[in-house]
Amino acid sequence: MKTIENNFKKLTFDDLREWAGETILERGRGYIHYVSSLSSTMDGELAAWVSGSERYATSVRLGANGGLTSFCTCPYDWGGPCRHAIAVVLAAAEQVKQGKAIPLLDKASKLALVLTGDEEDDDGAEYDEDDEAWLDEPAAPRRRQKPPSSKELQQILQGWSKEQLVTWLVEQAGHDARLAQQVLDAGQLDSGQVDKLVRSLHKDIRYLTAEPAWHNGWNGDGHLPDYSRLPGQLKALLDKGHYDVLLQLGEELWQGGNAQVAQSDDEGESAVAIAECLEVVLEALPHSSLPPAEQLIWLIDHLLEDDYSLLEAGEKLLKHPDYNQEDWQMAARSLQSLLHGEGTPSASQRYRRECIVRRLRDAYARSGWHDKIIPLLEQEADVCWNYEQLVDALLAAGEREKARQWCIRGYMKTAEAARGIAGRLRDKLRELALTEGRHDLAAAYWAEEFFTHASRSSYSALQQAAEQTGDWPAVRAAIHAFLETGLRPDMAGDAQEAPLWPLPATELVHLQNEQPKLTFRKFPELDLLIDIAILEQRFDDVVELYRRLPKTPSWGWHSEKSVAEAVAGSHPQIALDIWRALVDALIAKVQPSAYVEAGGYLRQMHKVYEANGRGEEWLALLAHLRKTHKAKRRLQEVLDGLSGAKLV
Repeated sequence: MKTIENNFKKLTFDDLREWAGETILERGRGYIHYVSSLSSTMDGELAAWVSGSERYATSVRLGANGGLTSFCTCPYDWGGPCRHAIAVVLAAAEQVKQGKAIPLLDKASKLALVLTGDEEDDDGAEYDEDDEAWLDEPAAPRRRQKPPSSKELQQILQGWSKEQLVTWLVEQAGHDARLAQQVLDAGQLDSGQVDKLVRSLHKDIRYLTAEPAWHNGWNGDGHLPDYSRLPGQLKALLDKGHYDVLLQLGEELWQGGNAQVAQSDDEGESAVAIAECLEVVLEALPHSSLPPAEQLIWLIDHLLEDDYSLLEAGEKLLKHPDYNQEDWQMAARSLQSLLHGEGTPSASQRYRRECIVRRLRDAYARSGWHDKIIPLLEQEADVCWNYEQLVDALLAAGEREKARQWCIRGYMKTAEAARGIAGRLRDKLRELALTEGRHDLAAAYWAEEFFTHASRSSYSALQQAAEQTGDWPAVRAAIHAFLETGLRPDMAGDAQEAPLWPLPATELVHLQNEQPKLTFRKFPELDLLIDIAILEQRFDDVVELYRRLPKTPSWGWHSEKSVAEAVAGSHPQIALDIWRALVDALIAKVQPSAYVEAGGYLRQMHKVYEANGRGEEWLALLAHLRKTHKAKRRLQEVLDGLSGAKLV
């Protein structure tokens, strides 16, 4: 007991918080009353049962130097201690504080045996859905008795006579319709009655795919077609070599399954079940009577129509070594015909044509027709917007200037309608400039990125690029002016007053006829100016910019929080004022989680008060909060656990 007392005298709430984290610490507080059979060992280890969704055996070791380690039979495995371990520590601390002895652990008790691994804890309570535990930690199945191994079963069954086996199997099949059907299917296959089984499967597929598929995640209602038998039946046909029959069944399942999934509302469950069945069909494809080239064409045609990922396993099949260059040449010709029959697509049809082009490009590569790839991509670039693939192919072929021109053309076509594509093409132009040693042009492209997507990271990238050319001071001045006014210095006219822009014009500048209207942005961009000032450790500027922020904090207090953390050392009162406003706003929510968050800011305030010799002000603040909010029990618990508070 003395060892426990001595170790607890050194333990603070901060130690627990550092060990477990704020969330687990708060959850552990709520489990103190579920701790039972609290015991200790001679060397300072705590042990107890903690009730949750089950009863868990938990132990915690308190080291003499303040270290903490724990073990628990609960399923929590997200790193660090679980809430049950925290509950044991807090319950023990309360007992020590009251001067009550913690009894020694009985080595013969079930608790001791479970903790040492000599006995399974198998008498836990049934899972209780009203227990809040299931909301906080990942669900895990209850421990069950380990099932017998296949070897053990084999040894038992080999000792049975044929008559015993038949009698037992018939009895089991009488209670299990699925097992009975499996026996019947196997008998039909062994006796050669394949047609009968196939007719039955066609009927089942038509019935299953015609069923509605829906699920209400809120109340658990719904109806899901039961595809569970089908994979095993299809696998039985596969094992017996009925490959063409499987393709026929697969085609029917494909057609009906696609229609079913298109109308379903079951969070993808039917699609997963159908895909499992079609995976068996795909195994049969290479062994079917279809010639290899026709197998490829069958597979590619279906993949092009696969809007619901029912044939994902088919991608791997395309790499089957039995398909040679001649097979792929026939597949390429089929895709060419398909592409020519598509006509000019609308914007909504562009994706399908792009998929056909991607398949055809792959077919050209596998068939040895590499010289056809670039002409194909050039032909389709303005239709499918596959500029990136074309540029990559041209660069791989060493045609750098042609690649540059396609980047510019693609940017012009996609700048308004597909900004993601346009941005990646601009990145490729920047990479081209770097490989050619034109660092000033590369920096100009980074500036273009900053003007369109201003952020702390794009600012840093621009700085790194401009420093290589020695232009950073001038670029920096112009960038800061842009963030204040919204006027781009690289496009400033004679009438505009803007800092000198030292970087060259990019290859895209002629596409901009006028200053783009940044209607979604408001200048000055004070939040970003503050971020940059923090990045550059200009803390006086941080404070000056902070004072320019609107009096009503922005959503989430992002800039205010950043300012407080940045200037806590240089302008402590600013940080304290911000954190105090945050604390008051959080307490006003009257929510336990908000109290916990407020506690984090109070701990930061405590550090600043202590660092500046203002400990009395800290104590006065705590006293004020306790008095003002004395009715808020959970807040009082948070205040009890603030920095430096001892457990006992």
